[in-house]
Amino acid sequence: MFKKIAVAAALAVVASSALAAGSKGFYGGLDIGSTKIRNVDDNGTSFGSVVGYGFNRYVALEFGYRRLGTWDIHGGPFDGGTYRSDQMLLTVVGSYPLTQELDLYGRTGFNDMANESSARGQSTTNDLSGGVYGVGLRYHFTPTISGRIEVMKPTVDSTNVNVGVVFKF
Repeated sequence: MFKKIAVAAALAVVASSALAAGSKGFYGGLDIGSTKIRNVDDNGTSFGSVVGYGFNRYVALEFGYRRLGTWDIHGGPFDGGTYRSDQMLLTVVGSYPLTQELDLYGRTGFNDMANESSARGQSTTNDLSGGVYGVGLRYHFTPTISGRIEVMKPTVDSTNVNVGVVFKF
């Protein structure tokens, strides 16, 4: 619990220091992608949403939810069942403009994942909390609509690649 509070406080400090640089405003977006988990043959289809606040062109704070995927389980006590992973994250996003329309960005922050396995009337859940990081490219189609592609590491054993669209309010 203390680690969660410390990470949230650190993100708030970074975000508040960026506030003095000028505000760009609120935004929201949707994405779809693919998640690979080490030692699992199939990729899971992911989808998610984000809301954020851009303090300036270089720094934003984002909150997101993503269904990382659902996989069929083969072997073990849950043979014939399913495994599902959901992610909530709070991250600081730092951007570097490559051109007027194209930005390179990176994210780092806090990640909370809820995982559920179920088969034959049994189910088990576990939560994983920790750091998350990612890198991506964002293209500004208009001043209010952007597209992005990103590679993110929700855990050491998983990688998510997604494409999305973001709308500035």
